[in-house]
Amino acid sequence: MSPKGWHARGYLPHFDSPETVQFVTFGLSDSLPAKLAAPYVPGTKSLLEMDTHLDAGRGACWLGNKAVANEVQVALRHFDGERYRLLAWCIMPNHVHVVIEPEDQHNLGSIVQSWKSFTAKRANKLLGRSGPFWRKDYFDRYMRGEEHYAKTVAYVEDNPVKAGLCGTATEWPWSSAAFRA
Repeated sequence: MSPKGWHARGYLPHFDSPETVQFVTFGLSDSLPAKLAAPYVPGTKSLLEMDTHLDAGRGACWLGNKAVANEVQVALRHFDGERYRLLAWCIMPNHVHVVIEPEDQHNLGSIVQSWKSFTAKRANKLLGRSGPFWRKDYFDRYMRGEEHYAKTVAYVEDNPVKAGLCGTATEWPWSSAAFRA
């Protein structure tokens, strides 16, 4: 499916274009309290508030299972260099952050949907469960320049340290920081 350019998914504008670096966050189906899980509407809650709740590790935290986290990491890296450039990532216990640059005619929504569909099936099988695994939607923001990009990559890779899951970013095995080390 071709990139969509500027478009809306009903509540926020999004920019989808090849060779545009994007920051994406997607979470498990139970990763946010109901009042925050509804689609984001400007002025109703802050993105910082949603981020704080994600980092608190709410929900079943199925990504804390090493086998499940590994499946997600393998899926993220699978089409790196073919459908997209995977620039940074971090798999937290209940959500995933990715910095990605879609290639050619691959749109961001299709890429994220393929990750979520493939990993949901694999994770549910590993966990012996059925039902929704991921939240239906995801958050995305395109990088507005080099400084924005550098701050975003640092945020992504430092997320497990900020959440108290490890002492340094390179200690977290489900992150691009571990691969850079």
